[in-house]
Amino acid sequence: MTNSKEESDLTQGPIKKLIRQISLPVVIGFFFNTMFNVADTYFAGKISPAAIAALSLSFPVFFLIIIFDAGISTGTTAVISNALGSKVKGAAEKYTAQAISFGLIVSAFITVVGLFLAPTLFKLLGAKGEYLNLSLDFIDVIFSGSVFFLMISVFNSLLQSRGNTRVLRNFLIVGFLLNVIFDPWFLFGGFGVPPLGIKGIGFATVLVEAIGTFYIFYRVARAGLITKNTFKELLPERKAFGEIVRQAVPASINLVTIGAGIFIITYFISSFGENAVAAYGIATRVEQIALLPTIGLTIACLTIIGQNNGAKNYARIKETYRLCLRYGISIIATGGVLIFLFSKWIMLFFTQDAQVVAIGAHYLKIAAFISVAYAILSITVSALQGMKRPMYAVWIGLYRQIVAPFLLFSFLANILGFGLNGIWWGIFITTWSGALFTFFYGKRVLRRL
Repeated sequence: MTNSKEESDLTQGPIKKLIRQISLPVVIGFFFNTMFNVADTYFAGKISPAAIAALSLSFPVFFLIIIFDAGISTGTTAVISNALGSKVKGAAEKYTAQAISFGLIVSAFITVVGLFLAPTLFKLLGAKGEYLNLSLDFIDVIFSGSVFFLMISVFNSLLQSRGNTRVLRNFLIVGFLLNVIFDPWFLFGGFGVPPLGIKGIGFATVLVEAIGTFYIFYRVARAGLITKNTFKELLPERKAFGEIVRQAVPASINLVTIGAGIFIITYFISSFGENAVAAYGIATRVEQIALLPTIGLTIACLTIIGQNNGAKNYARIKETYRLCLRYGISIIATGGVLIFLFSKWIMLFFTQDAQVVAIGAHYLKIAAFISVAYAILSITVSALQGMKRPMYAVWIGLYRQIVAPFLLFSFLANILGFGLNGIWWGIFITTWSGALFTFFYGKRVLRRL
């Protein structure tokens, strides 16, 4: 397995070239992944504003899958990339089998817990009547197919730890195109399929994920990264399984704090009505597009630093972090300017509802000044994860996503009477304070290497 043509030694060669080689396919792939979500929002708008709001409301609940998805991906990539860098024979193969077992166990857990908790979570967010039914129609389908979401991450992390992000890019491009076909087909019916409404958007998503799972598994198996011996080692072993868990759990907890943060934001926003929730849902899709370069750079940073940490090549770690941060800030700042200038026209693409457009455009103007902070946060945290220091993400996540927002939103929106504006500026303050603290902490860790 270690001689596979899919494998790349990231402890050698120009770092600038490696960053481009890893990050560019990720940016392209996740652009289409974001457009996948944009398509869902667009077609939900063909039903009603309530359907858009239901899709937006579903995101904090859907985040349960994303939490474990990202944890498994980050944990597996960190462990395997460090194993590859250390050159310890058989280590990467062992972690591959254990990661597959971990993914299957967690996906079963998510399906059961998600289906059980979804009604309660939606009610806590203020959903009732048709609003509640629409939200449940969508999320129940998603939770039923959670195994496909997680196994894509496991199989892709085997490639990603070797610097190969092209396979996922290819799937995400094709997945977007398939979704554009499946969404209206399942939504409105035709060719033997009855009209399924918002539930059809959920079925389209799960079907695309299922196709992606089999495609990436095929590419991984063809590359020799999964063999017959892999399946003989699927039974969890304490040491290997524990190492994956130690890396994956902090990453998942970090995402738990993000999920809780989204839940808190949605909770406060929902008190201002469905239009406010719909506006925020659309605006976050736009933010995802603007932050795409950051995703590519965080994966490049994690993977390159992971292998070099295993090889104890600390000079390359520092250079990788410096370059990723420089690229991230310059690119994201440019995107922020564009969002600020065209916020209203961006919102009009999704809806003609004047109130939704006004609320969303105002938030986007504020979000334009937050984007650089997101870049600093995500790149620095990924660098720390690559150095097998995953717990920092948990502590900064607790501050930025839960403690500070809960206190600030109440203070600004309710006590000072700023209303919805208080929530927007609360997001600004918590994100930038977390970014600055993270930056200085990251610099201190790097100086000590």
